[in-house]
Amino acid sequence: MQVARESCNNTVSECGAPRHAHSQGGRVQGIMSTSSVGNLVSLLAASVHAHGERPLFGTRGDAGWGWMSYGDFARRVDALRAGLAGLGVAPGDRVAVISRNRVEWAVGCYATAGLGAAYVPMYEGQTERDWTHILSDSGARVCLVSGGAVGPRVAAVARGIPTLAHVVDFDAPADDPRGYAGLLAAGERSPVAPVALAGSEMAELCYTSGTTGRPKGVRLTHASIVSNVEAVTRLLPLSHADRSLAFLPWAHVFGGDELHGMILLGASVAICEDVDRLVGELKEVKPTLLFAVPRVWNRVFQNVRHGLTEQPRLVQALFQRATRARHRRRAGEALPAGDALALALANRLVFPKIRQRFGGRLRYAFSAAAALSPEVAEFIDDLGIVVLEAYGLTETSACATINRPEDRRIGSVGKPIPGVRVELDTKAPGAEGGEGEIVVYGHCVMAGYHNLPAETATTLTADGGLRTGDLGRFDSDGFLYVTGRIKEIYKLENGKYVAPAALEEQLTLSPLIEQAFVYGANRPHNVALLVPNREALLAWARARGKDATPFGELLSDADVRAVFEGVVVAAGEGFRGYERIGRFALIEDGFSTTNGLLTPTLKVKRSEVLKRYQGSLETLFAAREPDRRREDGEVAHHA
Repeated sequence: MQVARESCNNTVSECGAPRHAHSQGGRVQGIMSTSSVGNLVSLLAASVHAHGERPLFGTRGDAGWGWMSYGDFARRVDALRAGLAGLGVAPGDRVAVISRNRVEWAVGCYATAGLGAAYVPMYEGQTERDWTHILSDSGARVCLVSGGAVGPRVAAVARGIPTLAHVVDFDAPADDPRGYAGLLAAGERSPVAPVALAGSEMAELCYTSGTTGRPKGVRLTHASIVSNVEAVTRLLPLSHADRSLAFLPWAHVFGGDELHGMILLGASVAICEDVDRLVGELKEVKPTLLFAVPRVWNRVFQNVRHGLTEQPRLVQALFQRATRARHRRRAGEALPAGDALALALANRLVFPKIRQRFGGRLRYAFSAAAALSPEVAEFIDDLGIVVLEAYGLTETSACATINRPEDRRIGSVGKPIPGVRVELDTKAPGAEGGEGEIVVYGHCVMAGYHNLPAETATTLTADGGLRTGDLGRFDSDGFLYVTGRIKEIYKLENGKYVAPAALEEQLTLSPLIEQAFVYGANRPHNVALLVPNREALLAWARARGKDATPFGELLSDADVRAVFEGVVVAAGEGFRGYERIGRFALIEDGFSTTNGLLTPTLKVKRSEVLKRYQGSLETLFAAREPDRRREDGEVAHHA
């Protein structure tokens, strides 16, 4: 077994992790760590003791932003804990929640934990079918819901689930004893102390997004969640003075990591309830930290880059030279006097104005849930905002590896956090050139799948490792790179493996492309379905006198196809020839949660896309083969 550089000065076993003699011949990295607060209840209690009067949650109202202190939040948690106890919630029960981010969501989470019950988070955008499956499978006794249309929909679902006894509406009138405000009032009259909790008890039953089938319930313990956020916050120079603007759903494990981590720090969280207001709220809240997925960072990249094209040429030239200087400095090169001067001027005149779009105080940009394009990461980094890419799954309680500010490599997902070890199974399908399936060990690993013993046995190794289903590789300095998802990787007709996600991500960096789907299993070459960015394409059409052309007809316009052909060719330049796109189709309707092609976490349901667009894909494959071939079987683009 080849061992990567450790993230401490001791060997793995000396740091507390048992050694394992694995036959897969993978590489290893990581150390062990333990939690000091043990569970979510004690985590909150410690933060309230230290930061009781400090602001925790900010919400935007008609009069601007209002802030709730740690002490006020804890009092609401106490009241709801007693209110839920009055409904019969006891240790071992489940309390579900279907809501966007709001203070009541967090109150429900910590109140549930205080009763020894497990929280079951879901999304407003999920289908009734998913809600029915999760509520039934989890055996939830109570379901908390946001107001509006969600409440009646959940109430209708609840009638068919015998185990679900109560649906509690966050926005029910105060005089409704079964509503949220009514439960708070009842709890204040009859307090209930929190129960004693062991770290091994389940804190969340968090269901996967279901890209390849029904959502699976992941059993996350108090120890796995708390140890995870403790390990991450110890690594980073963060404090109670930090502030985030939360728009990632807390129902997503990455968003949950933000919530619990910020509470652990005694920091503050402004809640963005509508992502369409994100840009304006960034300027109002002035966060120091921002947690987002690559899809969001890609849009930031496109918007800022587009804004630069509208600046005077002198400003554009200064920006370009300054960013080249940053690249050279990042590579450890000495800067010529001219580059150093350009960088100094940009730092004073250009970069601060761009950073003002984020509020002017943003220090760290956290990205996870999918691979972030190095081009996007470098662009954000060039603005003076440090990009920290991380890696993890629902099954690893969010974070397994992360880049540190003082020890990072753009394009990688960093090194294992304290308490986590990573190995590579080099015998996994699709593994080539030192790659292997990423196997994670440590405190972050789930306790298993709920009601799925066979799935648990397949995913967890005999010695406690989690098979992630992702392929990765280590570089010589121990940084991990994720290279593909085993279930998404396929072979072309020539036997070469293709991981489509990276090329799809590159395609969507174009302002003209909103979404992309690449496919070519057992075919001679790849094809792509491209969803144009409607606003960008219509702007392009107006500039060329085609604004009277209906959008659907634009997609078959020869000039439009020529533009997209250029985008497709440019996107494939960094890829091997056989990975590039042979043909593409422009489709008008995008992938969404409402049409069943996206999960609530905005991941593409590949099997559903294949079913929906089978005819379009077959037409692309049946068309004349790409003309330009290479001797090694690589295929160049031909639209």
